[in-house]
Amino acid sequence: MRWVKDDGGRAAAGFRGSTGDCVVRAIAIATGRPYRSVYDELHQAMREQRSPKRPANRSPRNGVPTAILRSYLAAAGWTWTPTMRIGSGTTVHLRADELPAGRLIVRCSRHITAVIDGTIHDTYDPSRDGTRAVYGFWAETTTTNTEG
Repeated sequence: MRWVKDDGGRAAAGFRGSTGDCVVRAIAIATGRPYRSVYDELHQAMREQRSPKRPANRSPRNGVPTAILRSYLAAAGWTWTPTMRIGSGTTVHLRADELPAGRLIVRCSRHITAVIDGTIHDTYDPSRDGTRAVYGFWAETTTTNTEG
């Protein structure tokens, strides 16, 4: 699978260093939205859904809870497609021939990355030479125009 080094606009937004912000990067890349906007929206959602398990000092730089990620992408019109079930074993890997074409936000083991038409867009190549397990992916929901 091809790989393109892409920080999703992180450096341009004024962020420095390396962090666990793969969720923000992947969303910014796949949707084409500014990194700062995605970061701020996710951070606000995390603040609103604080609980004892999620301390107040958490930010999208340190990861985004799955429930917030799922609701954020659903509201933006993206649909989740699972590729692995409990006990099923790995059926899909991070490979161009095992993923559909289009803009995808792919959930792998301990990472989320953007894949656009079979090319990984990320700060590093997470494919592990095509052996990395894919748990599922989000894709833009397509709507069919039924009006004549």
